[in-house]
Amino acid sequence: MASDGAAASPAKATPKKANLLDTHSMKHLLDETISDVVKSKGYAEDTRLGNWKLGIGAAVIAVALLAQFYPKKFPQNREFLLFCIALYVVLNVVLLILSYTKEKDAILFTHPPAGSFNSTGLVISSKLPRFSDLYTLTIASADPQSISANKPIHLTKSVAKWFTKEGILVEGLFWKDVERLIDDYNSERKSK
Repeated sequence: MASDGAAASPAKATPKKANLLDTHSMKHLLDETISDVVKSKGYAEDTRLGNWKLGIGAAVIAVALLAQFYPKKFPQNREFLLFCIALYVVLNVVLLILSYTKEKDAILFTHPPAGSFNSTGLVISSKLPRFSDLYTLTIASADPQSISANKPIHLTKSVAKWFTKEGILVEGLFWKDVERLIDDYNSERKSK
C-alpha cells in the first residue's frame, strides 16, 4: 500500500511531532521531511549556494575580528577601521542579495539525478503564511533557462491533512503527496 519512498521513511521508528499552534514548527517539520523524500527519489543536494554564503559569512567575521584586534589604537588606525566597516557592509549586502535573488523561499537545491539526461536539478520551495493552514510546495528547475527546464509545479494543501490532533505528522500521506508532485513534475518534463 505504501510506495517505496514511504517504506523508506523512518515513520515507524520515531513519530515526528510539531506544535500545532506554531506555524514555524509545522513548516520546519514538513520542510525536513521534504528533503528526505527528494533525496529518496535519487536527487543529491546541491550545497554550492550554502557554501558561498558560509564563505562570505566567514569573511564578514574575519573582517570584524581584524578590525577589533588590529594592533594600533584608534587615532592611528582610523583609515583601516573605515576600510573594515565599508568591507563589512559590502559583504553583508552581498549576502542579502544572494538571499533575495537566489535563495528566496527555497528549502532545497538539488543536482540532477545520477544517470539521467536532465541537465538541471530542482529547487524545492515552500510557504506557510502565519495564521494560515495552507502549505504551498513548489518544485521548479534549478536553471530555468535550460532546455530541460520545465514550468514550476505547485501543491497547496491544508496542514490539517498531514497532522493528527496531537501534532504528529502522518508521514506516509505526506510522502505520497510529495512523491506524486515530483513524479508529476518529471512526467511533465518527459512529455515536453
